[in-house]
Amino acid sequence: MSYPELKMLIAGEWTDGSSGKNEPVICPADGSTIGTLPHASPTDLDTALQSNLDGYNLWRKLTPHDRQAVLERAAQILEERFEEISANLTREMGKPVGEARVEMRVAIDLLRWYAEEGKRVYGRIIPSRFPNMQHEARKQPVGPVVAFVAWNFPATNVMRKVAGALAAGCSITIKPSEETPATAIAIGEALTDAGLPAGVLNIVFGVPSEVSEHLLGSPIPRKLSFTGSVPVGIHLQKLAAQNMIRCTMELGGHSPVMVFEDCNIEAAAKLCAAGKFRNAGQVCISPTRFFVQDSIHDRFLALFKEQVEAVKVGNGLDEQVSMGPLVAERRISIMDGFVTDAVAKGAELVVGGTSIHRAGNYFAPTLLQEVPDTAQIMNEEPFGPIAPTARFSSLDEVIERANSLPFGLAAYAFTGSAKTAGVLKQEIETGMLAVNSLHVHSVETPFGGLKFSGYGYEGGIEGLEVFLATRYSSEIYN
Repeated sequence: MSYPELKMLIAGEWTDGSSGKNEPVICPADGSTIGTLPHASPTDLDTALQSNLDGYNLWRKLTPHDRQAVLERAAQILEERFEEISANLTREMGKPVGEARVEMRVAIDLLRWYAEEGKRVYGRIIPSRFPNMQHEARKQPVGPVVAFVAWNFPATNVMRKVAGALAAGCSITIKPSEETPATAIAIGEALTDAGLPAGVLNIVFGVPSEVSEHLLGSPIPRKLSFTGSVPVGIHLQKLAAQNMIRCTMELGGHSPVMVFEDCNIEAAAKLCAAGKFRNAGQVCISPTRFFVQDSIHDRFLALFKEQVEAVKVGNGLDEQVSMGPLVAERRISIMDGFVTDAVAKGAELVVGGTSIHRAGNYFAPTLLQEVPDTAQIMNEEPFGPIAPTARFSSLDEVIERANSLPFGLAAYAFTGSAKTAGVLKQEIETGMLAVNSLHVHSVETPFGGLKFSGYGYEGGIEGLEVFLATRYSSEIYN
């Protein structure tokens, strides 16, 4: 089993494109080059866009049952290729292969769920105030879609866009991350092998700014879906505005965790550590700011420290490893900066705090305590394996501190009080809140944020709705 040859999917053909440009794909576990990725030329992108329009005009006319049949066949093909795709996901992204398998299961589940839900796109008849008149509102696919996604979940980030768009009857051109291309290509291969018509799905790569400006400068796309950072999301939204392209933005977060004195402390510490170091902390909904009530702070920290010290770091292909490398070398210096800044501002380093000196992009699981709110890591999403902790005294205080940032993607709380939980559900400014767990998303539930964490949803009926347009008609009858 080896890393595959990398191609783009344009107008139904797997191709190197015409630019003559490419870039290496680097394995984060050891720094080796594992593949060469072609880049699309402007001509390639124009071909993809035109084929997307042609594919849309074909795909949207199929019945939802016919579309579901193609998507179900693709799900079955992904299951047949499950282990190979999971291993290559780990090779290119670094996460433990057990996590890669979970991600692939979720991606297949997403494809199946959207395919079925596409058969339940309902309109409505609206009672008229005029005799002999009927009002009708119907849902129809919004049109060709363009999508850009981040590297941290190469399967689910891609599938949320692709499955939702295809189930709604849209076509889609997607640019996955150039750092993790093989997983997206494997999804594209499954769909084409399942009989997806040419042009309905295009997969392109290149310099991100050049690709996005070219695709969004075209009048063909009617929808943009993006998963990534806040600054890039703002930039893409401005580009999309020039052609009045609808947007869904799933952007960054900085998730507060509120640990109250009446919680199950042992369970909270275990869950927090497991969630924090999943995917080496490279998760938009990762727990990232730990507020612990004064009376239980020391006990919670001791239990948390035990969990951090038990994390086994290494190559994700090793079944015994519980945390892999960071995706790229650039992330190491960013982690160093967060730790140095926090300690300089008064935080205490409890565990970790340094890179691990071996081939690959490894940073030690890190725990900080007494981190002031002025520290960089309490204000900027770390996207890495660092857990900053701080004390709080009262419910009102922790709500104010949890809501103090311009982000609102996910939040977590641990409490034995139904009253406290009820207040948090009303007052915490976040798109998703989990109480006594870290579970904030299933394929059938809406995934999205508030404030600078974006708008629109993926998952659930809301995730299908963003690829649909409401069209109204009236009719006078005799």
